[in-house]
Amino acid sequence: MPKLKTHKGLKKRIRVGARGTVKRSRAGKSHLMSGKSGRRRSHLRKKKGVSPALTKIFVRALRGS
Repeated sequence: MPKLKTHKGLKKRIRVGARGTVKRSRAGKSHLMSGKSGRRRSHLRKKKGVSPALTKIFVRALRGS
């Protein structure tokens, strides 16, 4: 059986913390920033947690199993 591969697209988009928590960036901050308010832009800079159900799926995809 060959080794299972890590999902490279997901690896670039999320970070797994030491305790297994998953953090992701918010969508909508790549362009057209001038039309968004400063408050909205500052909130988009912050990382967001992922639900426990998605955490299980994401960690499994990163492990390659």
